[in-house]
Amino acid sequence: QVRLQESGPGLVKPSQTLSLTCSVSGGSITTNYFYWNWIRQPPGKGLEWIGCADWSGATYYNPSLKSRASISRDTSESQFTLQLRSVTPEDTAVYYCARLFKVPGEYEYWGRGTQVTVSS
Repeated sequence: QVRLQESGPGLVKPSQTLSLTCSVSGGSITTNYFYWNWIRQPPGKGLEWIGCADWSGATYYNPSLKSRASISRDTSESQFTLQLRSVTPEDTAVYYCARLFKVPGEYEYWGRGTQVTVSS
């Protein structure tokens, strides 16, 4: 029912800003108690939570990325966006968007993921 789809450039140069959009269908990003998340997985490594926007638009970030990450919403387009500034090759990863329900605190829906490579 609920579908999420990531989109954005697959190649970003070092020091530039990575910008990705998650488009949501089959559900509203303003529905109470849902969090809309960005998660990434570098090659050969585990999942890393980047941050999220909740149903009201409040945002929360992984402290390790807070200084560089920004998440915003466009409720009219049912989209939310990740911007990650000053990227390095260490930011190369598959980036996912996902919905989490406050109860029971599980990721219920995921996008397919999109590969982003940081390279000159």
